[in-house]
Amino acid sequence: MRDICTAADAALAAARLLCEDIRVLATLDRRAAEDGVRLAARVCGWELRGYTVAELAGQAVPHPSGRVAESIGTASVAEAAALLAAGPGAALLLPKSIHSGVTVAIAGLP
Repeated sequence: MRDICTAADAALAAARLLCEDIRVLATLDRRAAEDGVRLAARVCGWELRGYTVAELAGQAVPHPSGRVAESIGTASVAEAAALLAAGPGAALLLPKSIHSGVTVAIAGLP
């Protein structure tokens, strides 16, 4: 959980946002079931949403990864999950970045 919170703090700082500006922590469904992810969402006061590989794969992203596609079955988790959670018309406010070994992206409505 500590790595997730450290990554979230770094991403928020990079995007010049506050914890209160975020409403949802979104990720791969099986990752959302992990205790550390669930605890991080609860500590931050964020709703937790998990998306299936198929849902993530159906979301267009600007920075797909062949390595992630081979490993997980979708070319994006962080950016796709952020865009899906933010809803139709959403844009990336912070493209995927890695902090403390955790890949993070932030999306919202422009």
